[in-house]
Amino acid sequence: MAQECDSGDSKALLAPPPHEVAGEPGRSSLISASFNFVNSIIGSGIIGLPYALNQAGLPLGLLLLVVVAFITDYSIILLIKGGNLSGTNSYQSLVQSTFGFPGFLVLSGLQFLYPFIAMISYNITTGDTMTKVFQRLPGVGPDHILAERHFVILVSTVVFTLPLSLYRNIGRLGKVSLLSMVLTLFILITVVIRAATLGPQIPPSENAWAFAKWNAIQAVGVMSFAFICHHNSFLIYGSLEEPTLTKWSRVTHVSVGFALVVSAVFAVAGYVTFTGYTQGDIFENYCRDDNLATFGRFCFGLSIITTFPLECFVTREVVANAICKRALTKAEHVGVTVLIVAVCTAVSLATECLGIVLELNGVLSATPLIFIIPSACFLKLSPGRWFHGGNLIPSALILTGLFVMVTGLTMTGLSPQDCSHGVEMFYCADSNLSSTTPPT
Repeated sequence: MAQECDSGDSKALLAPPPHEVAGEPGRSSLISASFNFVNSIIGSGIIGLPYALNQAGLPLGLLLLVVVAFITDYSIILLIKGGNLSGTNSYQSLVQSTFGFPGFLVLSGLQFLYPFIAMISYNITTGDTMTKVFQRLPGVGPDHILAERHFVILVSTVVFTLPLSLYRNIGRLGKVSLLSMVLTLFILITVVIRAATLGPQIPPSENAWAFAKWNAIQAVGVMSFAFICHHNSFLIYGSLEEPTLTKWSRVTHVSVGFALVVSAVFAVAGYVTFTGYTQGDIFENYCRDDNLATFGRFCFGLSIITTFPLECFVTREVVANAICKRALTKAEHVGVTVLIVAVCTAVSLATECLGIVLELNGVLSATPLIFIIPSACFLKLSPGRWFHGGNLIPSALILTGLFVMVTGLTMTGLSPQDCSHGVEMFYCADSNLSSTTPPT
């Protein structure tokens, strides 16, 4: 059901038991399970990682990326430990068994918020990327209707994402894992090539190589958004042949480690190309006449258009489970779907900067889902006092998560980052059309 969860990909938020997805439980080898988990981590959220390095500074940003990956690895294992202690096999049942119905409501709220904000970011990215793809078509210039982001978002919603979101059977939408991985590989290659060919032509910004910057906490939110993948942990764990905590730890270490390497390469390649000019959507930095970047934009646009309906499925299921407490009728299904998509589209039409959306989703929803809830469940179930023995790290993660949430949200409100949506950067050959100027 779910194959990606960093870029806002929450397909497994409400994952059914393994036997309902894979046909038979206990059929995945360690290699197969690791591949599935890598797919779940590396998703569309990777596109904002160069921006995260711009927020934090390159050296500190890389250090924070490693820390977020370590916390992701640790909390995923902690989640399964909590499941074993409580005898539960899903994130939802674990939280409900430890914190009762109030805990279930909090988790449901976060599970709704995370994919809903992700859908907003998908629409923003679709408007940003596909308008520049269309401008490479003969006769389509900056003033053409196909170069208007509002029009592109509306058309993609009406023609593609809304009809696909109306499916009731998630199985008709879930087979996108391999496609997403291939598209992500193409995007990674594009960014690395341009780091070598375009980067030397762009003068570094002021303080481009500073060790740290003041917006580092906001960067943690973006990184958390990119790495979150906890909701399908029980699904992949249950699919292992004779699942044990030792096997699961091995799968988690390999998967998160590989995802960290790919993410770090992508983030560094993107940042060193544009330094302080790096946007929340890295493809906003490339010039309109860059054919390789246009191909990367097309790959990314296709990936997120096909992923949007899966996010909508999750938000709709949360509504059905938390509010209606039953399966939706056909009329309710259509009504709730249209309402969710309409509100999401309205917000995305009014918001142009992807960076702030990634930050908010990271600090408001991804951070508690990664840092706080798995640790709180484990502490509630395990013996001993907080900050003693094996409870020390989970206790520290809760405090860290609370600090990131409060500080990140405050900094996002007090110092929102600028973006240059739909405008050619100063280093582009045709910058005389409508260009930015280097920050002073």
